[in-house]
Amino acid sequence: MTEPAPDSFRDRLGIVNTEGRRKWMYPKKPSGPFTRMRTIVSIALIAFLFGIPFVKVSGHPFMLLNIIERRFIIFGTGFGPHDFYLLVLAMIAFIVFIILFTVVFGRIFCGWACPQTVFLETVFRRIDYWIEGNHRQQRELDNSPWNVTKVLKKFGRYIIYYVIAFLIGNTLLSWVIGVDQVWTIATDPPSQHMAGLTAMLAFSLLFYWVFISFREQACILVCPYGRLQGVLLDRNSIVIAYDFVRGEPRGKIRKGEDRSHGDCIDCGLCVDVCPTGIDIRNGTQLECVNCTACIDACDEVMEKISRPTRLIRYDSAEGIAHRTAFRWTAKAVSYAVALVLLLTVLTVLLVNRTEVDITILRTPGMFYQEQPDGRVSNIYDVKILNKTFARSTIGISLNGISGEVRILGNDLTAPSQEVAEGKLIVVLDRNVLQGLSTPLKFDVFNNGKAIGTHTSTFLGPGKQQ
Repeated sequence: MTEPAPDSFRDRLGIVNTEGRRKWMYPKKPSGPFTRMRTIVSIALIAFLFGIPFVKVSGHPFMLLNIIERRFIIFGTGFGPHDFYLLVLAMIAFIVFIILFTVVFGRIFCGWACPQTVFLETVFRRIDYWIEGNHRQQRELDNSPWNVTKVLKKFGRYIIYYVIAFLIGNTLLSWVIGVDQVWTIATDPPSQHMAGLTAMLAFSLLFYWVFISFREQACILVCPYGRLQGVLLDRNSIVIAYDFVRGEPRGKIRKGEDRSHGDCIDCGLCVDVCPTGIDIRNGTQLECVNCTACIDACDEVMEKISRPTRLIRYDSAEGIAHRTAFRWTAKAVSYAVALVLLLTVLTVLLVNRTEVDITILRTPGMFYQEQPDGRVSNIYDVKILNKTFARSTIGISLNGISGEVRILGNDLTAPSQEVAEGKLIVVLDRNVLQGLSTPLKFDVFNNGKAIGTHTSTFLGPGKQQ
């Protein structure tokens, strides 16, 4: 038995009709175990999205992604511009993970975790079914002339869409600037926060337009991840696939007729429930977001005709054609190795990351100074990088050598997430000097707690004869 060969479907998009105009999608409401599982996952993700901005640790957000000010809080830990290398490394690791996940499991992220799919399928399409009815009733309503019923349904739907889009926009903005700042923008006079108010309205209108009009086109025309399928997927990738070996040739069931064809009865339900309008029986396509609606629809039919389920299922092209189990390819292994290396480096850097970085260097171009009491002094520059949410007060003392440390000017303090600089003088007796250059060790304390030892050198005239 051979795989269905016609590739004419690849010459057109399922969302475009033969005249080149957009074809509005009216997918049949799916039902089944995969739909229920995706609904549970979607509810959990939506709860995470809306709930996390209100979670705080020690008065600070649990998560904050302030790209504008380059200020990030991830799982309660603050990161600033000084941690840019960590964020870049984490982003690279995440991208490699997505690539590896796609090579192995196809576009499963799109169907189960992508915000576009989660909101469109779990929230907005359910509003459509609730207000306008099933897929046939929605089509009839759009094709009918305007009347009181159509006006009430359409404008009621538009209002509900905008309210939800407004909540989504404000929630995403709270991930960027914090929920307290969003509340301040919403309650203060508009003239005091024009930039924030503009961002709030822009976010809301963008999401409103995406879900009221653009919809599945975001996945097909805009999303770069879908385009990556062509170079990432191979015949061993696990995707939603039609078992053409078992299903072909297709044929309707007729009473009293011996069944000599495949299990597919060509009912078309897999196409009816598809949110992007494709026929999964044509094979893997760019438009497929792995939403599993076709699996549930086909399984329901198979149960009714007393045939095994999973005619459409998660499987690879090799698995369907040759009934082979999944195997790791060289491409998948190479991505896995790269990911392990990146995560190892990132873990080591995070484990060794300190809350406060101190740099103590002898002031360039300065020689030693003779003190009135016969002792010798050097001037040092101190740079403090405070990565915590609390103010840091730094104390410095000598380790293993007798002498005096004097701080010039104010105390060595650094505000939260900021850099501060200061100067100090080290005064030593001549009899402890080891020559023109004497090694020094400094014990450093942050708010009274020892945080490490730093080394430097002390210039002097040498030992007296």
